[in-house]
Amino acid sequence: MIRILIVDDQSLVSQGLKAILSLESDLEVVGIAENGEEAIAKVENLKPDIVLMDVRMPVMNGSTATRIICKQFPHIKVLVLSTYDDDIDVREAIKAGAKGYLLKDMPSEELVNAIRCISRGYSQLASGILERLVKETAVQLKPQESVNSALELLTPRELEVARLVAVGSTNQEIAKKLFISESTVKTHINSIFNRLNFKNRSQLAIYANSHS
Repeated sequence: MIRILIVDDQSLVSQGLKAILSLESDLEVVGIAENGEEAIAKVENLKPDIVLMDVRMPVMNGSTATRIICKQFPHIKVLVLSTYDDDIDVREAIKAGAKGYLLKDMPSEELVNAIRCISRGYSQLASGILERLVKETAVQLKPQESVNSALELLTPRELEVARLVAVGSTNQEIAKKLFISESTVKTHINSIFNRLNFKNRSQLAIYANSHS
């Protein structure tokens, strides 16, 4: 059972989402919060698996709440569901640690599938957002560094891991494909993050896809 906390300042939206998600036998809505501050408190008490997070809310916005939740509860995954696809909102959410960014006008069945994918360790971005980020997001390199020199910072094994992360493979799947342990996969991913100055898998996937 996937436990979900819905965070949205519009009760009509949150209640509608609850009604939709409650129809699925493997999904359980354990609570609703109206802003980021309330979300943090409910995460601590309810221990959801996934937080379905709005972005623009009073008291505390979704990006700030996401950053705090991801830092304090790293095992809990945040999936942003917003009306807005503004590049600034998307970048802030991903930098904060969100595992995905979707739009509220998406079909309900796609949202349900996205929640299941996030639960399994995949990243999810709304159609068009990934393409924009690939074009507009660049790693901050020193002036004399090129894309190739940045990739050359990775060991051959780290490069293999990075490419598998880029296609959405989970740590377990990467471990099986490369015949290594999951703990070794985590070590490689942390090393990649440190070498390329990334904070999460979404940033790595965007970069790897744009420079593959």
